[in-house]
Amino acid sequence: MMQHIQIQTEFFQKKNMKTLLWHCLFIITSLIVILPILIGLTISFQPHDQIFSYPPSLFPKQFYLENYQQAWQLVNMGQLLINSLVASIIVMACKLCLGVTSGYAFSYFEFKGKKFLFFAVLFTLMMPVEVMVVPLFELISQLGWANTYTGLVTPFLASATTTFLIMQHFRTIPKELKEAADMDGCGPIHFLIRILLPLSGPTLAGLAMVDFLVMWNTYLWPLMIINDTQMKTVQLGIKMLFDSGNREWGLIMAGTMMMVLPTLVLFMLFQRFFVKNIATQGLKG
Repeated sequence: MMQHIQIQTEFFQKKNMKTLLWHCLFIITSLIVILPILIGLTISFQPHDQIFSYPPSLFPKQFYLENYQQAWQLVNMGQLLINSLVASIIVMACKLCLGVTSGYAFSYFEFKGKKFLFFAVLFTLMMPVEVMVVPLFELISQLGWANTYTGLVTPFLASATTTFLIMQHFRTIPKELKEAADMDGCGPIHFLIRILLPLSGPTLAGLAMVDFLVMWNTYLWPLMIINDTQMKTVQLGIKMLFDSGNREWGLIMAGTMMMVLPTLVLFMLFQRFFVKNIATQGLKG
């Protein structure tokens, strides 16, 4: 009996030690990931003299809020945030709408040319962005959409990745639900709206955040198609701060923190959907 208890004690000690090591590894990794953000946040609250002082100061001696005020006024940060927000919301909504409808069609319907269209969609994933940028720029310019929201968002309105992931998710939903809905006289549109979409909430929420962030962080396309200062996005605003004057790192980091803040708020709002999605996938397995 005592030997059995000793074996159990040794087993739990080894298990606890393994768990502790994993936790330490996760903590160290998290610190490495979050360290640049903490350094940027610290610099954003420091005046120029303190940033380059020796020895370097890890924490600001006092919160120097003028960096945020000057960065806001220097590049009209409020307008840039609005431009990025509007463009990101439009792209997110269109990607989800087109992804849901196309994924639904590929998952539940049989039609002529289905395989060809599916492979055509997947083929767009293999095309480098650099190959499409110049033709898109020529097309948008000839249509007169430069310096407009239309020209800014049009190349991003559809996503093969979103379509593929939604299609894969729909295929995990039992076909018996579709058969039962058909027997009850539920049409394809009602089946999509009343059954599929409520079951896909966590997946759609995760994709919504990804699609939002893709547009929010886009730099190359706005740099090419937007020349009007009033239409620039927040990413271009950071570049304007970087190019202005003597490269005041306090201003640059203040602008960067203002750019990061909306994405952090978005993650906090959608975090529960991620947890729910993980739990759901675990139950499916």
